[in-house]
Amino acid sequence: MNAVVKLSSRASSFAFFILLASLFVCAAPSRAGAQQTPPDNTKKNQNAGMTTSQQKNDSSDMQITRRIRRLIMNDQNLSTYAHNVKIITRNGHVTLRGPVDSLKEKDVIAAKAAEVAGRGHVSDGIRVVPKHAAE
Repeated sequence: MNAVVKLSSRASSFAFFILLASLFVCAAPSRAGAQQTPPDNTKKNQNAGMTTSQQKNDSSDMQITRRIRRLIMNDQNLSTYAHNVKIITRNGHVTLRGPVDSLKEKDVIAAKAAEVAGRGHVSDGIRVVPKHAAE
C-alpha cells in the first residue's frame, strides 16, 4: 500500500509541475510578437478626395444628398456595397466614393447622382471590387 501511495504522490507532483510549467509558458510574453513591427495602413487610409465630414450642413446640399441616397436605396438590384457608397455634396457638387461589385453598379449610381445634381456636377470616385476580392 505504501508503494501505491508513493507512486500516486509522485504522479500528482509531476502533473502539478507540468501544469505549473505550462502556466508560465502561456503567460510569458511572446518574443515573436515583440520582433514584429505594428501594421501600417497609412497609405491605404489616406484619402486624396472629399470625405463625408467635409459636407456642410447647407440645406440644398443635404437635399441633393438625400435625394441621391433615396434613389440608390430604392434600387433593389444594387448590392449592399452599392447601397453604402459615400455621397458628399458641397456647393452643389457631388462626390461619390466607395467600392461596388460591378461596373454596371458604378454606372447606375453615377447616373442617379447626375439625374439629381446635373451632368458635370458629379465626381465619380467609385471603384469596382469584384465579390471574390472583397472577401
